[in-house]
Amino acid sequence: MRVFVAGGTGVLGQRLVPQLVARGHQVTASTTSAAKLDLLTRLGADGVVMDGLDAVSVGQAVAAAGPDVIVNQMTGLSHRHAGKLNPRKAERFFAATNRLRTEGMDHLLAAAEAVGVGHVVAQGHASFNGARTGGWVKSEQDPLEVTEGTKALVHLEDAVVAAGGAVLRYGAFYGPGANDEQIALVRKRLLPIIGGGTGYSSWVHLDDAAAATVLAVELRATGVFNIVDDEPAPVSAWLPYLAEVLDAKPPRRMPAWLARLLAGEMAVGMMVAGRGFSNVKAKRELGWQLRYPSWRQGFREELA
Repeated sequence: MRVFVAGGTGVLGQRLVPQLVARGHQVTASTTSAAKLDLLTRLGADGVVMDGLDAVSVGQAVAAAGPDVIVNQMTGLSHRHAGKLNPRKAERFFAATNRLRTEGMDHLLAAAEAVGVGHVVAQGHASFNGARTGGWVKSEQDPLEVTEGTKALVHLEDAVVAAGGAVLRYGAFYGPGANDEQIALVRKRLLPIIGGGTGYSSWVHLDDAAAATVLAVELRATGVFNIVDDEPAPVSAWLPYLAEVLDAKPPRRMPAWLARLLAGEMAVGMMVAGRGFSNVKAKRELGWQLRYPSWRQGFREELA
């Protein structure tokens, strides 16, 4: 198929494009920087510069590619777009990404309709952001926690599903370039366990996430899928294990009241009350098989 990957030079895009090419698909991928066009060529794609927040730019890029499928992997999480994360002002860091998940997604869907693209697959998110009521592990039927970020995700999910497409709710990424800053904090003992570390997270290796995306493209999947590994786990389990794998000292502990003052509500909510996600639907309906069914194996083999 002819596949248009919006956001082909992001951490997931760089793993996804080669997998699509290896499966025989003709890939056109976008970047916001002309300096990265050579990277897309090396990955096997035809590169195009596109501004995902400019409807004309999106429409022209999609029309020129003439794809059968559009895959939206656009985010604004790089330092160039988001700056450095300040947990107390997380809304600033995620502002560009939230616009891409709303305005940018709408531009892609409008371009798809105008050109007659038959299928759209979009990046969602499912790491610790399940609704903080009931059980610790959520399915696709459970709501997301209501925040500014999840409002953008809900908009994206509703729009893509209404258009007959698929939304892949990826867990927290690890792998090449995905969580380098987090690893640096763990090595310096600057990422403490807040409260009891009871909040759950879900993880997925970049290559496993890319493999699920290829399946969603080829199967013309519809609906919402949690793309996470088999083992959602509390912070009190995965964070000390990550430190051990990195040969770092164990993480410090911090009471929730102090963390709320120093790091803000997002960090406290994640570590104390976050909800993980189940991958049962994705494995059943996509036939997805994970290289790393657990972050335990993946951390040790990829991050040590």
